[in-house]
Amino acid sequence: MPADTYVGAIDQGTTGTRFMVFDHGGQVVANAYEKHEQIYPEPGWVEHDPVEIWENTKTVISRALREGGLDPDQLEGLGITNQRETTLIWDAESGEPIHNALVWQDRRTTDRVEELQDADKVEWIREKTGLEADAYFSATKAEWLLDNADPIKLQRARPADVRERAEAGELRMGTIDTWLIHKLTGNHITDVTNASRTMLYNIHDMAWDAELLEEFGVPESLLPEVRPSSDDDYYGTTDPDGFLESAVPVAGALGDQQAALFGQTCFDEGDAKNTYGTGSFFLMNTGSEAVSSDHGLLTTVGFQRSGEPVQYALEGAIFITGAAIEWLEDVDLIEDAAETAELARSVDSTDGVYVVPAFTGLGAPHWDGRARGTIVGITRGTRREHVVRATLESIAYQTRDVAEAMEADSGIEMSSLRVDGGAVKNNFLCQLQSDIIRTDIVRPQVDETTALGSAYAAGLAVGYWETVDELRNNWQVDREFTPEMAADDADAKYDRWGDAVERSLDWARDGGD
Repeated sequence: MPADTYVGAIDQGTTGTRFMVFDHGGQVVANAYEKHEQIYPEPGWVEHDPVEIWENTKTVISRALREGGLDPDQLEGLGITNQRETTLIWDAESGEPIHNALVWQDRRTTDRVEELQDADKVEWIREKTGLEADAYFSATKAEWLLDNADPIKLQRARPADVRERAEAGELRMGTIDTWLIHKLTGNHITDVTNASRTMLYNIHDMAWDAELLEEFGVPESLLPEVRPSSDDDYYGTTDPDGFLESAVPVAGALGDQQAALFGQTCFDEGDAKNTYGTGSFFLMNTGSEAVSSDHGLLTTVGFQRSGEPVQYALEGAIFITGAAIEWLEDVDLIEDAAETAELARSVDSTDGVYVVPAFTGLGAPHWDGRARGTIVGITRGTRREHVVRATLESIAYQTRDVAEAMEADSGIEMSSLRVDGGAVKNNFLCQLQSDIIRTDIVRPQVDETTALGSAYAAGLAVGYWETVDELRNNWQVDREFTPEMAADDADAKYDRWGDAVERSLDWARDGGD
């Protein structure tokens, strides 16, 4: 490959959109970021404007290239990584969304999930999809949109029922990767990892599941074609007459957590990573076997390369970690996230305070959509430093919840855990994580591994990188953290955490959150 060519990655996350350009060594050569609005129409509801996301995507691509002194023709390929499960429906003809996207955090379909539980359909769904029946996934969101989106917003001469138009093949549904691929290439495509998060896709048959589509009333014509995460046939190319003014192959897509697994070069069975973002997501590669979980974890598609078998993963989804730090800012306990380590270090312990940040329910391994945030153990002597430290500790405890479930399901004992995401810049948190889990924590030099993973997927597809060994060689350790706390102390703290979690469960009742 010529020295002056690169691969670009669109990283469309929960709070904003980033575009990064990587060279052959996996180093960042250009980078731009833009936030988008979080829309909260009612308590527990979370929406994004898909048009704003697309406009921001164009903005960050153009800005990164301009500021990096790069020409679009220097891009060998584009990869996409995205917030998963966030769901939207748009008009096939006009390309206009019929409603805001329903975000993965959105809990408006909790009642529908409880109907599934009451009908004993939880195990049936898990066997097909590897997922828990939860409002987190796309199926109930798509069903809600088909039942509740306002027909007046549809760009048609005659006001028609949304479901009627979906049945007639006039609408398209997708997760955010599908939306961006559509806007970039005009094609209606998703990849196997994003499809596996919809609760409509059978991860054993690797196909949309007719029985699930019937359960949620989703017409198959609404759904995208499913392709490998790294696709030698490409998803399409950008329009040379469009904003990029160049025909760049779009050839890789992975949901953000699978992209981080790929970017951390967790290509072998037993490799594990944890990404600390708005939430935290702990994935372990289980090879070509879909390992079912007895401990509240998800069985999911890890990635697939063209012509190769699917690699599966076990996943523990922790809904609120980085967002707990944002909450500390919201309530003026801190001015910015960088303060947390210093404040936490200024006290020897939390003085018995535990924070359970169940702001949108609890994910793995508890799966309680009605759990709510709780602070316990407060005394007259409790200061903000104790609450800040307890909030950081909650991130470590939630990760241990998942690590223990992961080891029990897989039978694999982790010797180390690769970490990435914004919060891992916090050395205090990384050391705490090592102490609580009792394992080595390894932080790589390039911590934007989500974007890197999608760049790797696209780059392999277009031949920018020939083998995964090249990618392994790119991966470099920044710092390693080893346990310092006595095991008995860590276990005692963790046991008490379990008591605090119990007090947060099943709180949101009586029809209101």
